[in-house]
Amino acid sequence: MEAASKFNSPVMIQASNGGAQFMAGKSIKDKNACAAGAVALALHVRAMAPYYGIPVILHSDHCAKKLLPWFDGMLEADEAYFAQYGEPLFSSHMLDLSEEPDEENIAICVQYFK
Repeated sequence: MEAASKFNSPVMIQASNGGAQFMAGKSIKDKNACAAGAVALALHVRAMAPYYGIPVILHSDHCAKKLLPWFDGMLEADEAYFAQYGEPLFSSHMLDLSEEPDEENIAICVQYFK
């Protein structure tokens, strides 16, 4: 955010699954740690962004099928944040099921669009 502010530029901050685990702490083995780390990052960015005076987009990195619990945790946080503030916590998420067969990919995506 500091570099973006220096150049008066918007910035996108992306939370990866690994980065979210790092934010939570690598030693935490709880299955919800990655989601909690991503939420902690997003809350930190939202708290600090106004001090930099630039638009900040919060995005989650590619989420494969094996990472869906992480994705679900972020979506739950979006819904809770929206209920309180009228906007989602994250600006966008990327569900990437390209490794799955087309039929399964579409079926999973349909569930998320409901």
